[in-house]
Parts: sequence; C-alpha cells; structure tokens
Amino acid sequence: MPGGFPPGTPPARKDRRVLRAVLRWTAAVLVFAAAGSAAAYGVTERERTDLPGLATEHDGRWDYPRLTRPPLPSGSPGPFAESNKAGSHHADLRELVLPAPEGAEDDKALRGEDGWLATKDFLAEYAEKDDREELGQSFKDNGLRHIAARGWTMPDGTHTRIYLLQFNTAAVAEELFAPGLTHYENPEYEARGAEEFARDETFPEASQVSDVVRYPYAEVKPYGAEQVRLAYLSAGDTIAVVAQSRKGTAEGLPFRQTVVLQSQLLG
Repeated sequence: MPGGFPPGTPPARKDRRVLRAVLRWTAAVLVFAAAGSAAAYGVTERERTDLPGLATEHDGRWDYPRLTRPPLPSGSPGPFAESNKAGSHHADLRELVLPAPEGAEDDKALRGEDGWLATKDFLAEYAEKDDREELGQSFKDNGLRHIAARGWTMPDGTHTRIYLLQFNTAAVAEELFAPGLTHYENPEYEARGAEEFARDETFPEASQVSDVVRYPYAEVKPYGAEQVRLAYLSAGDTIAVVAQSRKGTAEGLPFRQTVVLQSQLLG
C-alpha cells in the first residue's frame, strides 16, 4: 500500500464518533519542521544501516539512541522489495520496536514473554469490553502471528506504549488497518482514557516515510485528567499502534518524533 492518505477513504460510523474540526497547531508545525529537515526525515533507502533519527536541541524532543535496523536473514528481501510480494518483515520484529529514549523508566508490563506480548495485553488499550472481544476475534480470524511491544514513562509523566502487530501478509494487514482498526478522521474503537479524537494535522509533510501509511490523532477537549495521543501505522505485514498519554496535556513534539522514528524502523 503506498504511503500517504488514499482518496475517498470512508468516514467513521457516526454512531461511534462525532466528527470535529481537525487540530491545527501552526506554531508546533513551524518548530518541528525547522528543527527536522532532511537529516531527520531523509531515510528512504532499504539498507539495514543506521538511521539518522531526530537530534535533541533542547526544544522538547527526546534523546533517542541512534537507530539501527536489525539484520535480515541471509537471502531475505526487505519488506518493500519488488521480490517480497507478501510485504513480510523478515527481520526480528522485536528488534523493530523503537527503543526508549534517555531518562525513560521501562514499562515492565509490556515486556511480554520472550519479548512477545499476549493479545489480551494489547487489547487492554481499548475501553469497551465489546470492542476488545470483537478485535480479539478479528485477530484470530485473520491469523495474527504475534505482537512485539515496548513502553516507558518519561520524567514529565508522559507514558508511551508501542505495539507492532504482525500478520501473514501485507494484504491481510491492510484489510484490517482501514477501514477496520481506524479511519482517516478518527479511530474506529474507543481508546482507554479517551472518548473522542481528531486527526492530528501538525505532522510536516516531509516527515512522511515512504511505504508507511500514517493516521495520527489527538484527543480533543474536554478530556479528563490526561490527554491521549494515538497513531496507527501500516507497513507491509505489520500494523503499529503508538499511544502517548500525560496528565494535563500530552505534548505534540515528542509524539511526532516518536511516530516518525517508529515509521523509519518499519520502512
């Protein structure tokens, strides 16, 4: 599936969401775009090499380690190679989860067993019991292979959770992605701790990673004690879910940084 946003994407069901105007935070866009540029977003090649990442310049971004894609098994193509018709990530999926930034406290609950997270632990991200049951059955029916995850909390209280869900083929993952788990305007299923989202339009266009489809959202006011930010990514046979929450307001800059870096690892 090509990167970007397909035209004519059907809207979410009205009985699940009330559509609202998208968030436009121009100041955040300017800061992020100016600090990013080609060094931050110029990763399009498929070699299993170091990725440039987003340098910390004391503007609210987090200090992530330099990223390296894990090696591919001998003779295996990358997920978007012409010869890889299934869009498979042949590298160890556990090594494709974004590492925690400096100063983070590890979320031990997301370590799973041997690095693989139980489906029920991922489903705990969703608020409604019926939704969790529906999604769990859908994953079984569509042959969910496994889930790799990582989570952490920063000193300012921002809690990040990243989940990579791998299926047998890209065709299966794409069918489940949209419309399915999510829609262009907002997610299909209610996230824990948040009732209503709007599409986050603050990502600079230059931050789009080739071959990775990105649907980011921010919880809209009035929200409770915490604000939640959420992104769904589609990359070959893998769907990624990135969630961040923080008491008061979840800052947009580290959310965009985290989503872009995870996209680079999957691209």
